Amino acid sequence: MHLNGRNAVIYGGGGSIGGAAARAFAREGARVFLAGRHAGPLQEVAAEIRTAGGLAETAVLDALNQDAVNAHADDVAATAGSLDISLNVIQHGDVQGTPMAAMDLEDYLRPVSTAVQTTFITAQAAARHMMEQKSGVILAFGGSGTEDRGQYLGGLVTALEAIESMRRQLAIELGPFGIRVVTLRSGGVPESLPAAMDGREGIAGTIAAATLLNRAATLEDVGNAAVFAASDMAASITGATINISAGALLD
Repeated sequence: MHLNGRNAVIYGGGGSIGGAAARAFAREGARVFLAGRHAGPLQEVAAEIRTAGGLAETAVLDALNQDAVNAHADDVAATAGSLDISLNVIQHGDVQGTPMAAMDLEDYLRPVSTAVQTTFITAQAAARHMMEQKSGVILAFGGSGTEDRGQYLGGLVTALEAIESMRRQLAIELGPFGIRVVTLRSGGVPESLPAAMDGREGIAGTIAAATLLNRAATLEDVGNAAVFAASDMAASITGATINISAGALLD
């Protein structure tokens, strides 16, 4: 198992992306600590992991609450003995489908502020323990790339670019302590779209059509990439992004 004995915190662990990563981490031997604002989804993912023979615990917290995030990280490190992996995949509250010229400033800034604040808070909470350990991996979803004409992604584009910038800065500062910082980016994961979302099938088709492989990334792809990034197989990778966009985003 590639993550045997590791302790992983997943912020947004009750969501589709966070749940996929958590299941993959647990499958590879990690003890996972799922954090998020709603108990129900967290408990569902944890139950699935336990049924499969894995170890999972849950905590209800808001990643924008620095005191709560710090206290949880301290508790994980004290209880489990280490904090080895931190993954932030919370939702950013972005508004899509509206051109910037017609968008309210508040709607544009919300995902930017949320992404920057939660990336800072969760990375800092993990880094405090990882610096003492002289090891650890901090992961997030980024997404630098050219926006396709007509997508109208609002502040999400700026938010993801900000995460990529923070990834580079954190990697430089934390590298001397043996800590790796990596982002994952995709051109969209159709399975993560809400089932009741208007136009879901059309959006999923658009995501797949934008790829070079005529298929979009799946939740399984996300989990596998997260395991690779967090494991010793990627021991020499830091300050970088792992592209799982099936060619939709070219490096």
